[in-house]
Amino acid sequence: MKTKDRIVQVALDLFNERGERNVTTNHIAASLEMSPGNLYYHFRNKEQIIYAIFNNYAHDLQTHFVPQSNPDETIDGLANYVDAIFLIMWRYRFFYANLPDILSRDKQLKADYLSAQQHLHNNLICLLMSLQQVGFLTLDEGEILTLTNTLKIVASSWVSYQIAHSPTARITEQVINQGVLQILSIVKPITSMKGREKINELEGRYK
Repeated sequence: MKTKDRIVQVALDLFNERGERNVTTNHIAASLEMSPGNLYYHFRNKEQIIYAIFNNYAHDLQTHFVPQSNPDETIDGLANYVDAIFLIMWRYRFFYANLPDILSRDKQLKADYLSAQQHLHNNLICLLMSLQQVGFLTLDEGEILTLTNTLKIVASSWVSYQIAHSPTARITEQVINQGVLQILSIVKPITSMKGREKINELEGRYK
């Protein structure tokens, strides 16, 4: 692994473990057993490291949230979507925990984040419309936008919500599981009988 990639990975681990605000470039360098000067050769400051982590996050969004072209694969696409929610919320939990503060410090990062979220928004609409077309969801097309926004709000704010209600709580895989179950609970009441069976199956993965 290249030194630059090692820095990004170690920083991500430390941010997730300790919280981004509690980690400095000196902490990152010490964990890598390198001098701060060597780290600054690759990244001038912590904000550049955060931006590199965000690029990985944006790549994961594009990779894992891809609409299905075949309607017969749409239901499996929902399962993939749910699994991807868990994976990304867990992998980048520090980002979700402190999102407004992180974005407020870097205008370019905020612009790129909004662009990535718009791409995700479009893909999610395509997925939900496909589910509606194959009879999985029992909602009108006009309600898809509202559902899309609701699912995005829950996914993006779940970690920060948990921290706000219990500042000393650790964000564990169980906490992320609960977020996934919350998302499924939103979708479940508007699914057909066939759809509910699939939702029950997905719930079983995360209980």
